Amino acid sequence: MHHPFTPVAAVPVDPRRARVHEEGWQSRSPSGAYALDARPHRPADAASATGGHRPGVTVPAGVFQGEGLLALDPGDGSPVRLWAAPDPVHEVPSLRLTPAGPVAEISADRPVKEFTGPDIQAVLAEWASGLGVPAPRPAPTVWCSGHAYRTGAGGVSGTTEASGATEDDIHENLRAMDTLDLPIDVVLIDDGHQKALGDWLTLSGRFRSRRGIAEAVRARGRRAGIWTAPFLVDPGSDLAAGHPDWLVRTADGGLAHAGRPRGRDLYVLDTTHPGAAAYLTEVFRTLRAEGYDCFRADFLSAGALDGVRHTPVDPLTAYRDGIALIRAAIGPEAYLLGSGAPILPSIGLFDAMRVGPDTAPHRAPEAGDFSRPGQDAAEFTGAARQWQHGRFWTNDPDCLLARPVVETRERWAAHMEATGGLRASGDRLLSLDPWGVDTTRRLLSGGE
Repeated sequence: MHHPFTPVAAVPVDPRRARVHEEGWQSRSPSGAYALDARPHRPADAASATGGHRPGVTVPAGVFQGEGLLALDPGDGSPVRLWAAPDPVHEVPSLRLTPAGPVAEISADRPVKEFTGPDIQAVLAEWASGLGVPAPRPAPTVWCSGHAYRTGAGGVSGTTEASGATEDDIHENLRAMDTLDLPIDVVLIDDGHQKALGDWLTLSGRFRSRRGIAEAVRARGRRAGIWTAPFLVDPGSDLAAGHPDWLVRTADGGLAHAGRPRGRDLYVLDTTHPGAAAYLTEVFRTLRAEGYDCFRADFLSAGALDGVRHTPVDPLTAYRDGIALIRAAIGPEAYLLGSGAPILPSIGLFDAMRVGPDTAPHRAPEAGDFSRPGQDAAEFTGAARQWQHGRFWTNDPDCLLARPVVETRERWAAHMEATGGLRASGDRLLSLDPWGVDTTRRLLSGGE
């Protein structure tokens, strides 16, 4: 639902020194501080607008926009000012800053509260602390199969079909962890284990037994983790064919689309439907019973899309209730890592959160779109969301990529060291050279 923008404040600024922090809608949405004459990062196309930004929102040229919060350093020595949602979990207003010479004009489409502080990160951190979220528990170290076994330039985001590791790949890396003496707590099977998005309990041809892998991991003294995109449904899945009533609809009766992370439109699971809710519960209870206790849930913003649902609740309530179903199914001890999630509505629901787009072996994101994979994009947004770390959850900057073919691998490792947070390895471990092995061991050990 769109609301009109109304004026909030007109702030005197030094146009040459002022900085404005835009907060993006979800994990992949660009977030960071800009000079007033800068061009902020915007979606490259319609698919990116849906899958990497706040859907249905077009920002006018020459205007800065934050989702749920926006901060301004006037640059003239006066305090930094922050405007933020009074209830960020349930309602996320859009805020705009329009430069007008010596003044910055602030507007919002719903009520906001104002805060002040000495600098942008400090005022954001103070606001986050004031929400009273319990401190996150210590994060495990992780090895994840996603990055090293993708095909295509963009991996999951850039290929039509799922790609990923095989069961034999998992076993190879499991042996290598012991051989290389790497302090890895969790072995996480990423995208590609499932037959289709939505058919989570049906294996793809790459895997023989999910339970068998979990048992092998645990036999070596490590924990088993697994990736899902719980709110995405592939049009070609058994779920879509058998249960079209479980899918979110548009106002005209069509099926809601969650963008094109696979090169084709994907549907959205309506977790307010009792059948869909029971299915989602069964999926996560089954995975938990098979021995998995670390869950990476991805593309979560799909669960907060506008649409017609079985139960007429607002999208953010539907989203939070959907995550609550997952948490209830996996239990309080399991580790829950969010990704592609609407940031503010996720407060209090996760142990860790991906705070930027995916990193990649290359620096520049495709088409210059900072919601797409690339080290530049992951560094920009990951550093700007440092204020969330330890206050909402453990920040997840994405995996260390330390194999020789990775561009500027030293710089990416330095970014991970500087920001702290969840430490994960994303390489085929046998592809690491001595520098890669040493750096992976050091970062996973918590060394600086």
